Amino acid sequence: MKKEILGIIAPEQPGSRYDKNDPFHGELNVKQETVVGTIVKKDAHGSATIEWERMVDVPKYERKDKRRSRIRVHNPASINAQIGDKVLVAKTRPISKSKHHVILRVIEAVQ
Repeated sequence: MKKEILGIIAPEQPGSRYDKNDPFHGELNVKQETVVGTIVKKDAHGSATIEWERMVDVPKYERKDKRRSRIRVHNPASINAQIGDKVLVAKTRPISKSKHHVILRVIEAVQ
């Protein structure tokens, strides 16, 4: 068990289920690359989709354009983030065909 990853203290481990892809209580290593986004979709088997918006300059029209990006992430049982939560996500080895990131902590929870 790792007590701290990238300055984030480990949450309590849930007693019901062991997750080998949990960065704190499992065997998953994370990289320094992080993203902050909002959960827009959650699946039953530890997956979620996060989304974040960014402003891009459009020189031709001399204005800014709002764009958004989405990625699939692993949602460990120890964190169990819900839809609408703002989360911190870190890059990791490929967990599946489309998942290459894992949630490290919930920044802002929605009630």
